Formats: sequence, structure tokens, C-alpha cells
Amino acid sequence: MRDIMISAVRASLVAWMLCGLAYPLVLTGLGQWLMPFQANGSLARNRDGTVIGSRLIGQLWNGPEWFHGRPSATTDTDPSDPSKTVPTPYNAASSGASNLGPTSRNLVERLSVDRKALEEAQPELAGTMLPADMLTSSASGLDPDISPANAALQATRVARARGVPPADIHALLDRQITGRSFGIFGEPRANVLDLNLALQRAYPQPK
Repeated sequence: MRDIMISAVRASLVAWMLCGLAYPLVLTGLGQWLMPFQANGSLARNRDGTVIGSRLIGQLWNGPEWFHGRPSATTDTDPSDPSKTVPTPYNAASSGASNLGPTSRNLVERLSVDRKALEEAQPELAGTMLPADMLTSSASGLDPDISPANAALQATRVARARGVPPADIHALLDRQITGRSFGIFGEPRANVLDLNLALQRAYPQPK
């Protein structure tokens, strides 16, 4: 019995040293050496080094002068009633979807309200077919990218708000589109943070 216990403890210690200590340290070291930017969260910083966001996590962009990300259905605890939740778009501490299906009345009503608000902001979109990611939320609620079709439809609004020819905004957008990974995985996309940073550099507005 004693020999069995000693063998079990020895095996547990070896497994802990290999899997709980050596393996994480080696991977962390390799990550910091080979891909330090990605290993540290793909963080974007301003000129003084302050972190302004991650290229992997979507943010809420307000105002017609910015490209907007995919709608987010994340929530947070209601400050006035801890037993309830309130909508908190792009809450990175509570990733999740609305879990509403295509037959949900709440979803239909929400899409109708959002579509009306979108058409009020951009009358030229009234009655047109829209990309799915322009009105529907994702499973994570934190998507950092939007489809090129979504971004292209927003370009007119952005150009109007910044007083820039629409062709210039479309040209900037074309430079920010990322193709399929390795040419076959995923879909073409535009990272909203990178897109808005490029927009601000090219056509700056007061902070």
C-alpha cells in the first residue's frame, strides 16, 4: 500500500511539473519571443503609449463620423437591481448572444427598431438589402470585424460627417480589408478599430 501511495504521489508531482509548470512556461516564452504583439492581446496604443483597445475585441463607436461594429447583445448587472441585467454593448466581461431565434417576436421588434434608426441616419439605405452583420448580433457580442459590404454602406455616412468625398473613404476602406486567412479560411473582413484609427489619421477631427 505504501509503495502504491509513493508511486501515485511521484506520478502526480511529475505531471504537475510538466503540465502545470514547464509546459505553460515554455509556451509563454515562445509566444513572447515569436509573436509578442499577438501574445499580449494585439493591443492598439496611441502616441503616448496608452492602450486604446484590442484588435481582437469589438468596441462601441458612437457618432456618424465613425464606422460602427456589428451590434452587440452583451449585458451587465443592473446597478439599481442586482437581480436583473441591462443591455451593455461590447461588455468584454460578459461575452454572449441574445439567444433569440428567427421566430422570436422580441428579435423581430428589435430588428425593426434598429432598421428604422439606421434609415433615419442614412436615408439612402431605405428599402435596400442589408448585410446580415449590419443589424444582427454575433454569438460573442464582441466581434472586432465587419464585412466589407457592411463597411461600404457606412462609408457615405462617414464621408458626410467628416466632409470628405465618399470616393476617398471608399479608397481608405479598400486598403483596410483583410482577405481570407491563407486564402481559404473565413471571409474578407475589415477590423473596425484599425479602420477608425486609419480614418482618424487620414481625416482627423477634434477629440
